[in-house]
Amino acid sequence: MNTEDLLRMIDVIHRDKDIPKEVIFLGLEDAMAQGVRKRLGAGEDLIVKIDRKSGEIAVEDEEEVYEIELEELGRIAAQTIKQGFMQKLKEAERDVLYDEYENRVGQLVNGTVQRFEGDELVINLGKVEAYLPKEERVRGETFSPGDRIRVIVIEVRKDGPRVRIIVSRTHADLVRRLFELEVPEIADSIIEIKRVVREPGYRTKMAVISQDPKIDCIGACVGVRGSRIKAVIDELRGERIDIIRWSDSLETLIMNGLKPAVIHIDNIYPDVKTRSAVVIVDEDQQSLAIGKKGQNVRLASRLCGWDIDIKTRADFEAEQLGGESAEEGADGQQSGDSGLDGGSNADANGGDAGGAPDDAS
Repeated sequence: MNTEDLLRMIDVIHRDKDIPKEVIFLGLEDAMAQGVRKRLGAGEDLIVKIDRKSGEIAVEDEEEVYEIELEELGRIAAQTIKQGFMQKLKEAERDVLYDEYENRVGQLVNGTVQRFEGDELVINLGKVEAYLPKEERVRGETFSPGDRIRVIVIEVRKDGPRVRIIVSRTHADLVRRLFELEVPEIADSIIEIKRVVREPGYRTKMAVISQDPKIDCIGACVGVRGSRIKAVIDELRGERIDIIRWSDSLETLIMNGLKPAVIHIDNIYPDVKTRSAVVIVDEDQQSLAIGKKGQNVRLASRLCGWDIDIKTRADFEAEQLGGESAEEGADGQQSGDSGLDGGSNADANGGDAGGAPDDAS
């Protein structure tokens, strides 16, 4: 291989695998150094330098410069160089992919379902394969090889010579990124998604706020005739999405978070010490506030970061009366105990008084 072929080969590898040329040069120099050392029986001081412009190869150590033609190194040395260079290329390619996808953690990626490996779904992202574990799949969703799929990148790590990318369909950021695609006002930071909580496959609550008072944050997310939110729901295969208005007021946020139940703000009683709140609702709103299998109140609690206890007015008042009765009973018990103690003391004193005449007699 002459110098022109060498430079051409490096350029092709650079373009095909997107590996920086300097990394390729360094890998080739290191592989050549290993082959030459093996051929000459030289020590680690021997190094190989490749001129970046001309492609000329120089072999030297601390004592002398060797004039060597690569063709003269022999088959064993050539095989050593090839194996070493291929190993360096794999490591460089792995590092490039790792850097690319490590910067995409939390981002949405499109792929094609490739195959199943045990409980994991293998997804082809183009340059690399990603893995969708069973616990990151939505219950009830099924995919077949060849299906297009959107996932969120949640973890990237080096696994030997490969990069292992873990993706998710259950992560709350999947909903966030889908709305960023569908709602230009979110992508332009006019509308901010403050928080997303989700029970995958069933229901999501998303709190939003508008930085522009002229733009309705909920209306923009829903879209004309629900077109924007429908696109997200279709991607999530029918998962219900509640969009609520964010508020810095805890009471207002709880009231909004428990929708579609209608709650009056004066019926919310937060306890700062326990970070819990009692919410009083009308009987006809209780089932709406709690939701199917407790979904609505559970998601509202996660959205607000506070424990929420739903009670009807009758239940709340009954508990209050029960608490007062218990306190009164405790006070009465304490008073009775005090009376008993007084009587005992009196009996004791009486016994002493009665004993005195006997002793005197």
